[in-house]
Amino acid sequence: MSTKTQIPHVDYLRLGDRPHLVANECTSCGARYFDRRNACASCFGTDFREVEVATEGVLTSFTIVAFAAPGVPVPFVAGVIDCDGTSVRGNVINTEPDDEHVKLGMKVRLATTSLGTDDDGIEAIGFGFEPAEGASA
Repeated sequence: MSTKTQIPHVDYLRLGDRPHLVANECTSCGARYFDRRNACASCFGTDFREVEVATEGVLTSFTIVAFAAPGVPVPFVAGVIDCDGTSVRGNVINTEPDDEHVKLGMKVRLATTSLGTDDDGIEAIGFGFEPAEGASA
């Protein structure tokens, strides 16, 4: 019996029963960053702690991408989501990529998606944000 192995596409995505993102938070000023930092861009502090990012948020900016690199399906929605004060860049997924279905101020939640499986059966998992139940602008 083989088990399918899943790995996150980015280090700050945590999988498991409750997928979520983690940020590095400056212990001096509270600024948050994804991926590793040597120093804070806000206060130049050098101490960070890992913090969990809210899995629900509000879409504060977006664009519908119509042209992309070969092999990248278009159109898709690239957005900026305010997750309880943490700004997260991600695609809006699991909805039609048009301005009838995607609106500024809409409530969204973190969702994971398969990016493909390699020859060894290892599946890469990415993230995006999907409309939350009853979401409206």
